[in-house]
Amino acid sequence: MLALFLAAFAIFESVKYGLATTAAALAFFALPDLVRLAGLRAPGLLYHAVHRVWIPLVVLVAYTFGPIVWPPLFTAALGWLTRIAADRVFPRTSRV
Repeated sequence: MLALFLAAFAIFESVKYGLATTAAALAFFALPDLVRLAGLRAPGLLYHAVHRVWIPLVVLVAYTFGPIVWPPLFTAALGWLTRIAADRVFPRTSRV
């Protein structure tokens, strides 16, 4: 349910704020795959960093309560958190 909510919220924000927010959400949704395609594997620090929930969550909370006003940052964090939630709901059976 959380993955669906985050995806719907990211789509809502993307439609509301336009192309830059859509690009940010899609880019950060694909971030774990981009890291994997770059050749970084499971033991690496960057690989583990892009799969941690707290990083996009901190961005969302800081954006919500802080003085930052840049919607692509918010939707990027939503896209990233959506991907993490979806990966945990639908884990891949074979990791290469």
